[in-house]
This record gives sequence, C-alpha cells and structure tokens, in this order.
Amino acid sequence: METTPFIQIKDLQKEFISQNNTVTALSGINLNIDKGSIFGIIGMSGAGKSTLVRCINFLERPTSGTVIIGDKDLSKLNDRELRHVRQNIGMIFQQFNLLMQRNVEDNICFPLEIAGYSKKEGRKRAAELLEIVGLIDKKKAYPSQLSGGQKQRVAIARALATNPQLLLCDEATSALDPTTTRSILALLKDINKQFGITIIIITHEMSVVEEICDYVAIIDDGKLAESGSVEDVFSNPKTEAAKRLVYHSNTTSNTPIEMKGKRCIRIVFDGKSSFEPIIANMVLDNKALVNILYADTKDIKGKAYGHMVLQLPENEVQADKIINYLRNKNVNVEELIDYVGN
Repeated sequence: METTPFIQIKDLQKEFISQNNTVTALSGINLNIDKGSIFGIIGMSGAGKSTLVRCINFLERPTSGTVIIGDKDLSKLNDRELRHVRQNIGMIFQQFNLLMQRNVEDNICFPLEIAGYSKKEGRKRAAELLEIVGLIDKKKAYPSQLSGGQKQRVAIARALATNPQLLLCDEATSALDPTTTRSILALLKDINKQFGITIIIITHEMSVVEEICDYVAIIDDGKLAESGSVEDVFSNPKTEAAKRLVYHSNTTSNTPIEMKGKRCIRIVFDGKSSFEPIIANMVLDNKALVNILYADTKDIKGKAYGHMVLQLPENEVQADKIINYLRNKNVNVEELIDYVGN
C-alpha cells in the first residue's frame, strides 16, 4: 500500500517581476519528500535552490503551483493559517541569524515567546535543547563569544524549539570549516534519527549530500534536472547537471577538468569492490597502461562508493579488452562520449 508523501511540491513556478523584465527563478518543479527522510537539494550558485526552500514554507509565495505539507495545501491558507503551519517548520541559515543582543538561552526562547509559551516553559525547553546540541555550559554566553560551529548549534536548537516536524537548512554548513561541518551534519543526523524530523538540506556541496542525505534533487537553471536516492544519482548520473556535480564534487573550481584522449571511461565502485585492487589487476592481466584522470571514493551510509575516470590506450583492441575485463568483474563501466578529446 502506497503512503502519501509528507511533502508534495506540485508544478511549482516562481517569477520575479520588475518594472523592466520578468525573471523565472523556478519552473515546473515536482518533488515528493517522505516523512522522516533527509532530502538534499543541490545545484550551482544561482540555480534557484534558496528560492525553492523559501517557497516550501511560503515565505516566497509561488507564482503558480503549490506545496502540500501533511494535509495542508499552503496555497489555500490565509496568513494566520500559514503562520500556524510555520510553527511546525524550523529553519537554519548559512549566517546563523542569531540575535546578537540576546544570550544563547534567550535566543532559543525567542520563538517560544512568539508562540505564547511562558518564561518558565521557555527556560525548561531551552535547557533540554542545549543538552541535545551539547552547549549546556554556554546558555549565558552571547553570540559574539561563540565559534561558528557553536553559533550553528544554537541556531539548530532555536529551530527545534517549537517541536517542528520539518527542518529546512539553507546552506547551513557553507560558512564552516570541514571538521565543524562534519560535526554539524552528525548532529543533524542524530536529530533526524532521534526525533524523526524530516530534514531538507539546501547546498551546493555534493559532499554534504553524500554524507547525510537519503535522497537528492538536482536543480539546474531553475528546473529539476534529476532526483532519486543518493546512491543511484551518485552511481549513475543521467543529466549533464548531475554529471558536473558528481564528477567534479571535490575540485575547487566549477570548471570541468579537461580530459584529452581518444576514449575515456568512468568506472563506479558500488560498495563491494571499491577497496579491491581492480585497477592494478586490470593493468597486470591486460598488460596495458591507463591514465587515471580523476578518482574519488566516499563512505555513504556505511558503504564504500567511488568512481574513477580513466583514459584508455590508443589501441582500440586494448581499450575494448579493458572495458570487457572490467564488466566481467561486475564493475559498472560508462564510456564518456562527452569527454572524447581531439
């Protein structure tokens, strides 16, 4: 029996109209997000990710289409009803957005004050949340006295104050160093597991998606390019937008690596073979050298995944032999027509 998705985004379009022109930020977005999942939305800068996350809670009202959360069609709600729905949606941002004149405890209590909780109830809830995020000793500190990671932990605690069912994270780790990013992602994963909160993560970093997400949608130029499980999209990206992100997720530039050669292949390790000496054995058995143009391995949900891009020998017979060898070893091989050199 099929269950109704917790979040349904239907034919969503968002246009920004100025005096001189109309800019289409999002066009024809359709997504289903299951309750209790961690869902990543990824794309390059300017792709429309942040507009999408603001449309999900109707901080930006879509030009057309709608968002259904649970049994609430947000397009049919008035302002008072929308405010009530938003109490079940927490949000954290890249720059933390803490109130600098309030200490940690008072920052966490702020949404509770708006929701009508008493001061005593707010203090009790703040203590519970500070325990969860590991900052119980910082409750009287001010944001200026905290590190970036600590500020984000306070922001997470504040977002959880009203017991939301949904947590929206808009580039929540972009301002943090890699070690702090991993600790924040681990915290979000624990929160998801402990409380069953659905989490949507907006990011431009594939590594964030691979680290924490169950599912991913790739937004490119305001459109949905591709979506699916992280394992499926990472192992077999189908669109150009997905390939740009997956192939070059660990490079410092958005410019694709120039690959010269007659034939290039991408081989994918699926968790069973990523740490076996496949390439070394291939070279020894076929007595043919290959050029490794790109290599990356990752741990996704406890399984080893990885891929390599190889330049094959000029000799077509040897190249075909290598491809057949790898396929006989049950390695996923994709010939990269896009990267054929001159």
